[in-house]
Amino acid sequence: MSTGVDVEEFSRWILMAKRTLESARGDEERGDYNWSCFKAHQASEFAVKAILYGVGRPTRGHSITHLLSELSRMVQVPIDIMDLGKFLDKFYVPTRYVDAWSEGVPYEYFTRSDAEMAIKAAERIITFIEDLWRGLLSGVRS
Repeated sequence: MSTGVDVEEFSRWILMAKRTLESARGDEERGDYNWSCFKAHQASEFAVKAILYGVGRPTRGHSITHLLSELSRMVQVPIDIMDLGKFLDKFYVPTRYVDAWSEGVPYEYFTRSDAEMAIKAAERIITFIEDLWRGLLSGVRS
């Protein structure tokens, strides 16, 4: 990764990631499992975008898998993190759109377990990104 970092831009995106994850937790507590899953996806998307923006490589799109692949051009992204991105990407559309399902509405298809797993996946991705960022900053300061 390059040594030119934008701490302010990283901070904006990672703050949004953490706030969105907190909102996902609130949705899970209320039983709004579809929204919890969606927001876990969003939190992870914001976190990966945080580091990409922070190193001057802003990347568009909403696929965590795609964003992590872009990040992997600069650093090694562990397989388990990539797998979590793929898991969360499955929540981007069907959690929100009625026509994603042939019958019923999105909230009928998601469970507390789905929400718990999505939140845990988002926590792991955010932690990975924050650890990566700290390592990057320590390398810049050395």
